[in-house]
Amino acid sequence: MNVVKTNGIILDRTNFQEADRILTVLTPDQGKLRLIAKGVRKERSKMAGGVELFSVNELSFIRGRGEIGTLVSSRLVTHFGTIVKDINRTMYGYDFLQLLNKITEDNAEAEYFNLAEKVLSALDNQELELKLVTLWADIWLLNATGHAPNLSTDTDGNKLNESKKYEFELSQMGFTPKPSGQYKSGHIKLLRVLTKTEIAKLAVLEGTGDYLEACQHL
Repeated sequence: MNVVKTNGIILDRTNFQEADRILTVLTPDQGKLRLIAKGVRKERSKMAGGVELFSVNELSFIRGRGEIGTLVSSRLVTHFGTIVKDINRTMYGYDFLQLLNKITEDNAEAEYFNLAEKVLSALDNQELELKLVTLWADIWLLNATGHAPNLSTDTDGNKLNESKKYEFELSQMGFTPKPSGQYKSGHIKLLRVLTKTEIAKLAVLEGTGDYLEACQHL
């Protein structure tokens, strides 16, 4: 039988029968997989440590005739264990993985795996402000799905002006000029910076506090 080896991030785990689990796994080169891990819930299972959430795991599996393959072996590569020490980081981590599971297809590109790994690593870093991490993650996920907001021109096609205020039009994923608008140049600049900044470098950003909440709402 042809055994395939890859790295994977567990998006979802479902208990099956007495000791098995069905895993939904995001990989950099095999898309999104559904694998059955037989006996993994047994106390002495050798695979249990390699199918943890908030981890990058090395997985070996056999493709099934249907949509579910069989996990042969697993090994923990990186565990982002600090996440679970903070309830808010833990909840966002679960929500982010569930969202990835919902929006990705079986042929998901490596971009999604790389994004998941970066977000988990950032959540694991207690020095990075959680609100900034979640905003970065949301923006990059929008970029990956082709729904990034227009940060260059307004909904009329005019260049965004630093002296104007705007409201955000979800239907057009763009800003509309309004004298009473809640978005100003500071919000737009923050969004622009985040689209060009790697998540590991977020700690160097300063003066974001005044704009974070409104940008998160957007």
